[in-house]
Amino acid sequence: MSKAFTKETDQDTEEDLPAAAPLPGGKNYITRAGYDRLRAELMQLIDEERPRVVEVVHWAASNGDRSENGDYLYGKKRLREIDRRIRFLTRRLEIAEVVDPSLHHGGDQVFFGATVTYADADGTETQVTILGVDEADSAQGQISWISPVARALLKARVGDVVRLMLPGGLQELEVLEVSYPAPGA
Repeated sequence: MSKAFTKETDQDTEEDLPAAAPLPGGKNYITRAGYDRLRAELMQLIDEERPRVVEVVHWAASNGDRSENGDYLYGKKRLREIDRRIRFLTRRLEIAEVVDPSLHHGGDQVFFGATVTYADADGTETQVTILGVDEADSAQGQISWISPVARALLKARVGDVVRLMLPGGLQELEVLEVSYPAPGA
């Protein structure tokens, strides 16, 4: 491939950075556990991974010809990826607003941090936990508070029927149960 069509700079521009999901009101709601996980990842990148890669790049650069030095080229690429992730995590943590879901323990209304069991028109029951954008994992039944399902459920109470617009049409969901973690859990 001709070098005329490849990017050769080590500088990242704003266009190279992953776009953060636009959040309503600019808020990045997150639980304390989610915030701690993001912070731990940031500290691990800064304190461990980045220095290790810098050391490899320094060693590879001292070996001479850098144009065909795989350790050097891969190391520089990995360093850019680490720096990009560090910038992303730093921005996300700066706008994070830590919310304690246990404040609603015992309540029957759906707020951030709730675990909600709902039934669709077919009677199929689904349980989801409403969490922050950076901590939700759909494989574990966790959804982001800005997802369509969460937006439909927010502020509903046990027994309420909410409407959810899907590509296949309107769907009604009945809120069966709402729970929150116990204080101090």
